[in-house]
Amino acid sequence: MNHVLIGISGGIAAYKVCEIVSSLAKRGIEVRVILTRSATEFVTPLTFATLSRQPAYTDADFWQPSHGRPLHIELAEWADLFLLAPVTANTLAKLAYGMADNLLTNTVLASNCPMLFAPAMNTTMWLQTSVQENWRKVLQDSRYTAIAPTDGILACDAVGTGRMAEPEVILEYIESFLLTGGKRDLKGKHILVNAGGTREFIDPVRFIGNPSTGKQGIAIAKAAIHRGAKVTLVSTASSPLPMGEGPAAVKVARTSAEMHRAMLEEFPHADITIAAAAVGDVRSQLNSDRKLPKSELPLNLQLEYIPDIVADLASRKRLDQILVGFAAQTGDEEEVIAAAKEKLARKGLDAIAANAVNSLQTGFGTDTNQATFIHKNGHRQSTPICSKLELAHRLFDFLQS
Repeated sequence: MNHVLIGISGGIAAYKVCEIVSSLAKRGIEVRVILTRSATEFVTPLTFATLSRQPAYTDADFWQPSHGRPLHIELAEWADLFLLAPVTANTLAKLAYGMADNLLTNTVLASNCPMLFAPAMNTTMWLQTSVQENWRKVLQDSRYTAIAPTDGILACDAVGTGRMAEPEVILEYIESFLLTGGKRDLKGKHILVNAGGTREFIDPVRFIGNPSTGKQGIAIAKAAIHRGAKVTLVSTASSPLPMGEGPAAVKVARTSAEMHRAMLEEFPHADITIAAAAVGDVRSQLNSDRKLPKSELPLNLQLEYIPDIVADLASRKRLDQILVGFAAQTGDEEEVIAAAKEKLARKGLDAIAANAVNSLQTGFGTDTNQATFIHKNGHRQSTPICSKLELAHRLFDFLQS
């Protein structure tokens, strides 16, 4: 069983941590919570003890006579992952300078597991020179991974940067870190990913398309961010990415032509490109700029082939670049693998993920997936049915094996 220790500082964003604790406990992850004295002014220890089904600790527990090993040592050694959320300006300063004046900060210094921290404070406070210096200082420690604050309306009615990341974003980081042990092996790398199903328009309201939602490509982009990479996502829909330590950009491309242009523009800068989008194979020669009346719609559409984006990228690939494709196939395992191997060779890829889409658990729009990764050198590895985020991490592990 995975052990997640959560440290809560005194900020209004403490209420968001209730959802995180509850979600983790429901997934069978053992959670324990430490609250600073000021954190108890926002949410009670009883709330977290109830949600986690475990004791919630405060400074009152820290200063009690010990009947065994010191509490901060026990908690530090118990944790597989330590989440600090929210991190206030006060706690950030303590982290930056290694201070230990309460149970939370003593436990931080006594631990050696990966640390996630999510700051939250008023915009003016966040932008203070001293706070930004402390932020940068903490990030110099390789054990710490930041979940950066976001823009929005704050509790004080100010609008700007300072909102703690939403629970679903933090939960995805936790899932990634429990899978990888907090690896930051993509730091310094630029990862380019495309996602979603393209639409080839007949007129402004009708198109030829496919059921792809882009979930797998977006999960790959998030996994790369969690592992420290700079990421560019070219998606058929606007898909916000978490703010990691490296920059992340999203470009929207609805049609194959738009996606082709965007990928060609970004490809020269990428170390690893993963083409997870379901790009159309054909498009209508008819493309009206006005909605056509039903009576004007041709019963027999004249179609033309769409240029192959991945094959074009492969023809431009440098020796230091890695290009990975996806093969969404139907049929039994043997048919899926055979089709993927043919695409791997024909398109000149470094690796391909063979993915059966004729399954309720691995088809378009599902939250789970399964794939067989095939390298051009013949190395092959299959995954179990798992979350799309886990499959993304398994793909990055495969590429580096």
